[in-house]
Amino acid sequence: MASNGQRPFLVLAPSVNTTTVVTTTTTTTTYAPIQLPPLPAPSSPKDTKNYPLLKANLPKSLRQFPLVFPNGTRATFRDAEDGEEMQEDQSYVGGNGWRMLRRDEDAEASRSVGLSEAIERFGRKRSYVSDNMMEGVEMTNDFGASTPPRKKPRGAPVPLISTVNAAAPPSPLPSPHGSPPPESILPSAPPSSVGSPQAQAPIQPDLSLTTLLTLPSLLSHFAALPPSLQSHVLLTFLRHSPLSVLRTLHSVLTPTLARDFLTQLPPELVSHILSFLPFPTLARASRVSKAWRATIDSDPVLWRDLLKNTKIWFGGDSERAFARAVIARRRQSQMPVPPSLPLPHPYKILFKSRHLTRTRWIKNDNPKRLTFPAHGNSVVTCLIFSHDRIISASDDHSIHVYSPKTGQLIRALDGHEGGVWALAATQNTLVSGSTDRTVRIWDLGTGRCTHVFGGHTSTVRCLAIVKPEWLDVEDEDGVITREKWPKQPLIVTGSRDHSLRVWQLPRPGDDEYRYYGADETEVDPADEDVEDNPYHKLHLEGHDHAVRALAARGRTLVSGSYDCTVRIWDIITGKCRWVLQGHTQRVYSVVLDMARNQACSGSMDGTVRIWNLQNGQCRHLLMGHTSLVGLLGLSPSHLVSAAADSTLRVWDPETGELQHTLAAHTGAITCFQHDEFKVLSGSDGTLKMWNIRDGSVVRDLLTGITGVWQVVFEGRWCVAASNSGDGTVLDVWDFAEQGDDDWVGEQPGGIYDDNSEDEDEEHADTDMMDQDGEIEIELSEPDGDEEDELRVPEEFEDADEEDHRSEVSNQLMDTEDAPLVSRRSGATSRASSLHSRGSVRASSSTLMAASASRIRNRAGPSLHARHLPVNDETPTRPRTRNVGSRRR
Repeated sequence: MASNGQRPFLVLAPSVNTTTVVTTTTTTTTYAPIQLPPLPAPSSPKDTKNYPLLKANLPKSLRQFPLVFPNGTRATFRDAEDGEEMQEDQSYVGGNGWRMLRRDEDAEASRSVGLSEAIERFGRKRSYVSDNMMEGVEMTNDFGASTPPRKKPRGAPVPLISTVNAAAPPSPLPSPHGSPPPESILPSAPPSSVGSPQAQAPIQPDLSLTTLLTLPSLLSHFAALPPSLQSHVLLTFLRHSPLSVLRTLHSVLTPTLARDFLTQLPPELVSHILSFLPFPTLARASRVSKAWRATIDSDPVLWRDLLKNTKIWFGGDSERAFARAVIARRRQSQMPVPPSLPLPHPYKILFKSRHLTRTRWIKNDNPKRLTFPAHGNSVVTCLIFSHDRIISASDDHSIHVYSPKTGQLIRALDGHEGGVWALAATQNTLVSGSTDRTVRIWDLGTGRCTHVFGGHTSTVRCLAIVKPEWLDVEDEDGVITREKWPKQPLIVTGSRDHSLRVWQLPRPGDDEYRYYGADETEVDPADEDVEDNPYHKLHLEGHDHAVRALAARGRTLVSGSYDCTVRIWDIITGKCRWVLQGHTQRVYSVVLDMARNQACSGSMDGTVRIWNLQNGQCRHLLMGHTSLVGLLGLSPSHLVSAAADSTLRVWDPETGELQHTLAAHTGAITCFQHDEFKVLSGSDGTLKMWNIRDGSVVRDLLTGITGVWQVVFEGRWCVAASNSGDGTVLDVWDFAEQGDDDWVGEQPGGIYDDNSEDEDEEHADTDMMDQDGEIEIELSEPDGDEEDELRVPEEFEDADEEDHRSEVSNQLMDTEDAPLVSRRSGATSRASSLHSRGSVRASSSTLMAASASRIRNRAGPSLHARHLPVNDETPTRPRTRNVGSRRR
């Protein structure tokens, strides 16, 4: 019934009277709505808690329904809530030879007749008709024209509304207008002539109308009953109600009596309840209302537990690093308009990222793919995916920046005079190292080379950007304090001149520096006096051979050299903390595992060693490979090694246990990258995807090509550099599907460009190197026992620019500085001897700032002519510095 105080009413269907004389005349009479008595207000206060159905929205089936009275008259009951609207929208009917006129068509014909007037007419007409005539309603307009006028009989006074007539018994119901008790309104009249139709009352009330008229009294009686009796009465009615009525009541009661428990329970209890729901149910629940969405999205415990329950919580600080990056990104975005909903917790974003990574990469068999040429026929030595940009370097001296969505060349960074073998990027800054012995700093926004550093006397083979981060530092008394190191971003470079150098990373807007004669080809950068360079900090000497790989984080630097040793440095003081001896041949790859305080190294002796950074001892010796281990990668749970024996091995970095051997390639592994779900590896003209958890092959992404040189992936994107015979191409796969636009990928090394907190502190004007006096570290030589066990962390997979020609004899010949070497594509025997030209990439959450410098070096047994730098030095005998030839 109506809840706004308006009265309900009945709308009678128009009555139709058909008189057949010679022609058929149809007259339609419409009646004004019959107002029913209003319902009384509840006797108790209108408290929505005690009367939840008081203002409930009734379904349309209860607000408007048809009624049929005994004489066949049809009516429509309409609740007052929508009566007026329905009156305007009512449909007009028609039939064979007649139609209902709209009000604007014939005002006179469409005039509504009230029930009282209709009954009065009925009384008049009854005086002139006989009892055996046809019943019907007289014509309102034309009846007088066909019947001679007669004296109007005097009848009884007609009430405002009456529900009785001669054909129906008196009704005990009260009049809705408060009229006196019902009385006969049908006056006596002389019988009419035979043949005239007898009019009939427009309505003969029955139980339906009686109930509607007495409903206010019934409701008043019901409201006066005690609650227990009210319940008994209602249940008695319900027990005698058919299923259709019960269903209608259920549709009204269910939403009205529902309670939003998420907004009424304590947050900790809500979190506990939601923790039992699977992810699909949580996703649907978050769409119920804004309150539910805010509660679910902002609960860190809920998403942490969901990550753990679905076995995608990896630990090793990877989750916290992701959260810090998201928070820093939001801080930097500075949204002008606050969102209508609170931003989701980073753990929720992380769950979605890992969930999509686990499902899309495996189940999406047809990801979107884009292929475009790059670098002509030259070898791609480095490949980085950073901030939705593909950055590739080549031995043709060039660096290119591409769009992953269109393949368009955005920037071409030209300036190096030799092959580029090392790259690292952070934000809009790119650092590159080359065989021209220089280190260059580029602005990726403009493509300008802003700084050129000289000082190395041979090829800059590896480099890393070290970002400031908070570390736990233990002093001599065992007290652990939280400190941020380094104080500002640094660059660490390793060279074939047997040394490493530490530079301050120039900030945007800093004074540009180019060594004297940097733009003149006849000036040797090795003659640079680094003391004149304000960005140069340290020169780390100690290795007896070329520095092949490095990884850095915080204030710890790990370097691997061809002198078969691994060295641990403090990049703040420049002291060598440990010389790790045990490998019997050259070291080609290293990674840092800061979460476990260990480092890993791969060597040409076919072993991987895991070193304890606290005491310099070898914790685990990982054996199984039969040839050069040129590539290492680390994730929170897996250490992966790739070798020239065509296999990859997955190890547990905590125990050193071998988990899987990935053996499906037929040639040396030239590049690979992995995370907690998959491994992508390139070799022998194929790019394979493996399931890292069971060691099975998922699919081949590339087949039928000459060689795969580099591969890198992040989130939804995968990029590979290969040669198909027609030249070098870049393939880009997008594994996202519709609705995955907010897929946020994780950085392979766990180092994010966005987590630069407290930059004002990091960029203090004080010289960072003046703050090292606090820690004195003495050089300590460990036991170099080869049989000591090793332990592994994360690392950059690096490729070798040298030809490893005789695998059987394990002899390696450096050809980087030799004259141009041509390799015929048909020389398949030589192809198998070309060892890992893999990609140096940061692959674990513990990679020191090496993750920022994901160095991808040249991969692969190139069977085509490769341009090698021509000069008169050798990798094992660096060019001697000629101080006298310096030019200023």
